[in-house]
Amino acid sequence: MKVLIGVHHFPPVYRGGAEWRAHRLASALQEAGHEASVICVERIDDAQAAPLAYADEVFEGVAVRRLSFDLGAAPDPLHWEYDNLWVGEHLRQVFDERKPDLFHLIGGYLLTGSALRAAQQAGLPTVVTLTDFWFLCRRFSMLRTDGAISTLPIDPLRCARCLGEEKRRFRWLGKLAPGLMTHYWRQEGRNVNYFTQRRDDLTQLLAATDLAIAPSRFLRDFYIQAGMTARRMEFLRQGHKFGHLPRHTLIKTPAGRLRIGYLGQLAPLKGVHVLIDAVRSLPSLPVDLFLYGDSQLHSAYSAKLQSQADGDERIHLMGQYERRQLTSILCNLDVTVVPSLWYENSPNVILEAFAHDTPVIAANFGGMAELVEDESNGLHFAVGNASDLARQLQRLVEDSTLLPRLTEGAVKTSTPTVAEEMTKILALYQSLL
Repeated sequence: MKVLIGVHHFPPVYRGGAEWRAHRLASALQEAGHEASVICVERIDDAQAAPLAYADEVFEGVAVRRLSFDLGAAPDPLHWEYDNLWVGEHLRQVFDERKPDLFHLIGGYLLTGSALRAAQQAGLPTVVTLTDFWFLCRRFSMLRTDGAISTLPIDPLRCARCLGEEKRRFRWLGKLAPGLMTHYWRQEGRNVNYFTQRRDDLTQLLAATDLAIAPSRFLRDFYIQAGMTARRMEFLRQGHKFGHLPRHTLIKTPAGRLRIGYLGQLAPLKGVHVLIDAVRSLPSLPVDLFLYGDSQLHSAYSAKLQSQADGDERIHLMGQYERRQLTSILCNLDVTVVPSLWYENSPNVILEAFAHDTPVIAANFGGMAELVEDESNGLHFAVGNASDLARQLQRLVEDSTLLPRLTEGAVKTSTPTVAEEMTKILALYQSLL
């Protein structure tokens, strides 16, 4: 079987969940005796690309084609955010030259709907892994510009206002006179028409897709409720690479204080500032907070976190970590926190924590609440509420029975391995072929 995997970015520069999912999938397919390669976007601001350039290389045994273009030079940059005709034309050539048996798009962002359209026009079976809300939301996260979380149904007028309020003057006017600005965006019309067209075009493309895989039930059901579905919708939790670790490798290093960890992106929608606020609100609590993440990707936000943590010797910004370090990191943590402000999907960090017998404190909605069972393998707190998070941290310190009970719950939580996930994906591929 020959599979072409499309994804917005790919390691080593980009290291998010979707990027590593594409890497795991390609590697597993090759190990199973199939041919797999990846096509991704490296740059969207390359003024030298005319109009699109590419470079072929091999990363950790996976053949990768990296595309570059200058989105700002597109005839209509806003439209091309979801329908990049340069990418579509290039993929048509790739499909003609390589003749893959199947195209698997992970996400949708940057490669855009044109990638699916090109595959469908080539007569290829198409699979989409839904990693976020990109098909529904230009901002991927359903988080509005003002920080509020969007709910269904998708309203092009609300989306138009969200886009307009990316400019500070409109955001200020929206707070000052919300009713007047709603009338303004309705009358302005252009952005409303854009979001109506975006929704309709992507709905049609997804409807023509053979299979959509959602790593959480929450995400699958959200798309179904939104009326945006593929011909077949499947829930399949992603696997982690650690397999079933021997018990002796998971023994926690003893410590006299509660060790709290955050691992992941240092980005505003991840809510790391909420976690720091919670710890700082309890200045006498005997804890240590270790924050692991790349401070360069969102440097302004990382600088704010550093400033927020200054003066509290219990808070440690540890910087970027390698995946090979994860076991040693988690064996030196008592609990991890996932304080995201958006719905999330199926966070790798939660699965990885459970694989290392580590309970999780998570915001109480979306894919996080689906994975973390409150009072069993972790705790919930009200999303964005530092006081409620602080309450849960204080419980862990003051109730000597709570952490052992949650740890035992994490030990009993079953998490799929990459091998188990790949077995199911290969069966799904075969059903399409």
